[in-house]
Amino acid sequence: MTEITDAASPQRNRLILPFLAPVYSSLHDLAFTLLRVVAGGTLIVHGAGKIVDPFGTVGMVESLGFYPGMFWSPLLAATEFFGGILIVLGLFTRAAAFAAMIVLLVTVWFHWVTLGQGYEGAEKSIIWAAIFAFLAVRGGGAHSVDARLAKTF
Repeated sequence: MTEITDAASPQRNRLILPFLAPVYSSLHDLAFTLLRVVAGGTLIVHGAGKIVDPFGTVGMVESLGFYPGMFWSPLLAATEFFGGILIVLGLFTRAAAFAAMIVLLVTVWFHWVTLGQGYEGAEKSIIWAAIFAFLAVRGGGAHSVDARLAKTF
């Protein structure tokens, strides 16, 4: 993470409005945490219906070519619901975000290719896949359980 910490910093000198440097520095970790918590929370809400009926998407996952649906449907439910919880907590963030990213890339394929909706249909999934890719690379951040663990992914 690049922080703008002092007046002599080259990063501060690059700012068009250098007086905002302390604001950016103080909100840096908070903004990252907000992104992680909102993304994880949204994934929880999206997966809540699936976790109540983990076999409810058997037909849908099989229509995408994922056989047997009896295996993939509960895995999808768990990835979305429990993965979202892990991301909110910042616990095993990289692994949970990577799994969520894979799910979202499948939905990109589903909307773009299978349904023939192109970019217009896949746009939200592309954005969400990018957010989870970012979290998979960056991890949980300063305000996470991962930051308190001795080791992480």
